[in-house]
Parts: sequence; C-alpha cells; structure tokens
Amino acid sequence: MIELINNALVFRFPEVHSEATCTIDFQRTLRIPDDNREYPLPPGLGRFPVEHVDDFAERLPESWRQHGGVMIPMYQSEAMWVNFSGKYPCAVKIAAGKINAVSGKAWSNELSADPQDYVVIPEQPWLDGFNVSEDHIRQFVAMPLGEGYTAEEQITDEAQYGGLQIIVYPMKPEAYEQYRSRKQMVVEDLCCYSLSMDMEMGLAPGGLMKQKIYEDEYGIDSWDQEHGSRCFVHIANSAVYETIVGRKPPHEPPTAREYTAAGLPWFDYYADTKALEGSKILSGLTSLAAKAIEKTGKPPKDNAPVEPKLVKEIHSNNIVREGEF
Repeated sequence: MIELINNALVFRFPEVHSEATCTIDFQRTLRIPDDNREYPLPPGLGRFPVEHVDDFAERLPESWRQHGGVMIPMYQSEAMWVNFSGKYPCAVKIAAGKINAVSGKAWSNELSADPQDYVVIPEQPWLDGFNVSEDHIRQFVAMPLGEGYTAEEQITDEAQYGGLQIIVYPMKPEAYEQYRSRKQMVVEDLCCYSLSMDMEMGLAPGGLMKQKIYEDEYGIDSWDQEHGSRCFVHIANSAVYETIVGRKPPHEPPTAREYTAAGLPWFDYYADTKALEGSKILSGLTSLAAKAIEKTGKPPKDNAPVEPKLVKEIHSNNIVREGEF
C-alpha cells in the first residue's frame, strides 16, 4: 500500500510486518556546476509538491493516466535528490525513464544481486543521481524529453517514459527479527501551454558529486519480493503545472553561486559501509553541460564553478568523535 502524506510517499507492508514502513520524498536542491569537478552534497531546500495523477486525469496525457502514480513540478535544468527514511529495512529500486539509476540497465521489477541494482534503507539515506563510480554520482537534472539530454534517450535512443519509477520491497520478517536482535540503527534526514510532449520531463546526468551507493550487507534473499509496491513519479514542466493543478509551482531555487555566496552549508556524509562500483553504462553518459555544448555550442546557464567554503560532516551513527585535547 502506498499513501501520499505531506508530499511524501509512504510505503506500508502490514501483511509482512507491523513495522514494515518506509517514506520517500523528493527534495529541491541546488544544481551543482557540471564542470567535472567533485562537489560535496548540496542542501535540501524543501520537498517538491506531490500530486495524485488521478486528481487531474482529465487534463493529463493518456500515458500519464495509464501509469497512474503521482507527479511533481520541476523547472528545466532544476536538480533534485531522493530522500529515504524509515527504520525497517527495505530494498528500493529507482529508475529514470525506466533506466535503473544504480546499474544503468532497463527497468525490471525483480531485484538483481549481480550487479546490485537497488539501494537499501536505512543504510542509504538519499540518492542524488546516477551511479557513475564507486565514490561519485552525476546529479539528477530535469530536462525536456525529445531533446536528447536524458539518460533514457542516451541509452535507448527513445523519449518514451520520462519521470521516475520506484519499487520497494520490505525485508522478510524472519530476516528482520535477526537484524533487530543484532543492532538498532537510526538514520536522520539531511534537512534541514498545450498539454503535450512539451510538459513531460526526464532526468539528465548533471554535475559530479561525491556520494556512495552502499552494498547490500543482508543479501538478496532477505527481501520479500512477493510483497512489493511500485509508483510512477511523473515530472511536469513547471510552465504547465499551474494549468494542470490550478496553483503556481515553488519558485526557482537559488543558483549554487548565490547559495555559496550567502555562506550557507554544503555537506559530506560518512558511513562505514562498502560502496558499490559505478555502472559502466551510466559512466558512459554525456553530461548535461557536455551535451549542451555539443548541441548549442554553449554550456547551460549558471554553470560557473563554485568553491564551497562551509562543508558540514554528517555521520551514519551516534558515535562521538574524540577530537584533540
């Protein structure tokens, strides 16, 4: 069962375990410069508004009605990250335009262990982009379908789906009882027109960010793949969002340069968990800036490098750092 509560998707599996619940929301954030420099984690600037597709079915394309799910508004070239929360372990597959954001392979409902094509909650607190190396992702950046920027178009040569696709599997109850007897883990959140193809957005690979995607330490047999729930998250062009829902989308976020100039923090996250290797498929994608130069001769606007001066460390546990005396 999936519920939409306070602009977040709440996945519940009472038939598996009374505590089998996890929450996924979509955070607005800075688009980091796409200049092949490594950047720390940008902040969460609040949740995107999330709407039921069925509430606006008469104003949406037939393909959206068929896919169901929910929709969020994004400006062209706006960035996002996916935030996970919950104490009950779950395996989560995330795809963009039905391209798996961890493995780079085509969408499938089933989990794969080799290569691992999912993340594990609560060990993985968030996902900011496409898995391109053991230590880095390329940021999720919204771009219109049909112009060749998105990961979907670069890999399949088609602009068919767009949006995000999510499926969640809870841990089997017997595995959970073993897990709970071993340890208790708490993970905190970071925070702090015409209705046509022009409205549909996909996700392109943007700037290079320091982030690890962690290896499943429980093993694929720990996940109850008979009781999954999936959701299609459509991305509506901000220019037509008001026409669809009758209210304006949030204002555009600040640029990375404006944010840094204001002295606000970036973040680094540390966890003692082994990271996955990057996907060879995803590492071969052309980044947003390189694609823009290829197509127009110019990089995207607001792409100048920045030097984050305030970087806060976030840890995955409650260990107290001794420091120096």
